Amino acid sequence: MTNTDNGSKLYLYSITTVAILGGLLFGYDTAVISGAEKGLEAFFLQATDFQYDKVMHGITSSSALIGCVIGGALSGFFASRLGRRNSLRLASVLFFLSALGSYYPEILFFDYGKPDMALLVAFNLYRVLGGIGVGLASAVCPMYIAEIAPSNIRGTLVSCNQFAIIFGMLVVYFVNYLIMGDHQNPLLLKDEVTGILSVSPQADMWSVQTGWRYMFVSEAFPAALFGLLLFFVPKTPRYLVLIQQEDKAFTILEKVNGTGKAKEILEEIKATAREKTEKLFSYGVTVIVIGILLSVFQQAIGINAVLYYAPRIFESAGAEGGGMMQTVIMGVVNIAFTCVAIFTVDRFGRKPLLIIGSIGMAVGAFAVALCDHMGIKGIIPVFSVIVYAAFFMMSWGPICWVLISEIFPNTIRGKAVAIAVAFQWIFNYIVSSTFPALYDFSPMFAYSLYGIICVVAAIFVWRWVPETKGKTLEDMSKLWRRK
Repeated sequence: MTNTDNGSKLYLYSITTVAILGGLLFGYDTAVISGAEKGLEAFFLQATDFQYDKVMHGITSSSALIGCVIGGALSGFFASRLGRRNSLRLASVLFFLSALGSYYPEILFFDYGKPDMALLVAFNLYRVLGGIGVGLASAVCPMYIAEIAPSNIRGTLVSCNQFAIIFGMLVVYFVNYLIMGDHQNPLLLKDEVTGILSVSPQADMWSVQTGWRYMFVSEAFPAALFGLLLFFVPKTPRYLVLIQQEDKAFTILEKVNGTGKAKEILEEIKATAREKTEKLFSYGVTVIVIGILLSVFQQAIGINAVLYYAPRIFESAGAEGGGMMQTVIMGVVNIAFTCVAIFTVDRFGRKPLLIIGSIGMAVGAFAVALCDHMGIKGIIPVFSVIVYAAFFMMSWGPICWVLISEIFPNTIRGKAVAIAVAFQWIFNYIVSSTFPALYDFSPMFAYSLYGIICVVAAIFVWRWVPETKGKTLEDMSKLWRRK
């Protein structure tokens, strides 16, 4: 059999590999702050025109999330106007500019190494710029893969995007570790009377002035590679049909699926793409609400509170060495369980994995809450946190992206995905910003709350989410049209 008969797997996997680099950059950009934030805090504590406090540091550390909301909300506009591929090219440019700007925020306007309020604003703007890139990539990467991939392996390939996100986080943890080398995180002093922080005279000034800059600029290299490789991938067949370039669409479909299947898929795409500008609610409100709730639940179950604050959580649970080793172990476990999803999503379906994952997360969360209530420290609460994260990685982590990329009909996909992703980033910000206060109030309350939400999420999936396993994207148009 020739590739014309069956399609080329090599061609499909090559395209997918390039697309998931956007997922890797997504993970890289959101996690780079974990290694840089202490040096960054010490740098701005040296400002003389304002007092840099914990509130400001919280805003600065999470400023990229503001960009993520913007990028997610605008992704539908860009995906429809520029196309999926060109939207990813734009994201790569934003990643690159953000990396350079975060490395050298003083460029053109400020004196190097002299922190003040204006420089703080400039730095945050560069981080917001990178966040817009993350928001774009988070929506468009799964959309691109879903519109390229055959229905029988679409779930597997879209799940690879989640693997890339987690892998990007793990990569940047090691990159930050290598950059630090023998240097130490800055030593901060707290005034007993005023509570104001300052940099200790014994602090490693390389970490204060330089280290965090190298961490941010390291992202420029994968961002440049991503942008370059995107010149070698095609536009998606669904988008090409929407802009009346059916011959080009057929060429791509033929390379991926073979001639016979390509003709069949093209006719299905044409049948569901009659109206390029269909209104958002053309298929009813239900599909939009389900898409939004999938995004909300993915964040409301509290996973990013665990991922962002893992060292602190493990340390308070009695882990040795400040929790860093346990964090690395959790990162490895996360990758392993993401692989479980990759290899099972097209075999078992989306709904079973989401329900199993929700129940497993609930067990892990309730176990952590119980350990806190009973004062249990050590291996049991640490293991429970890892269980909680592992079940997320085999379910809600990748599967939510799979469903969001495939559940919406072709003609509204760009706009609908944008709304769903925007809600995802909004709730990411809400959960991340409220977790420290919840955790300080009561770890038992925080984890009990997340456990309850996990149970509600399982019920929601069971009752309202349709199974999309083995269905073409065009089948989804027929499903919602009937309703």
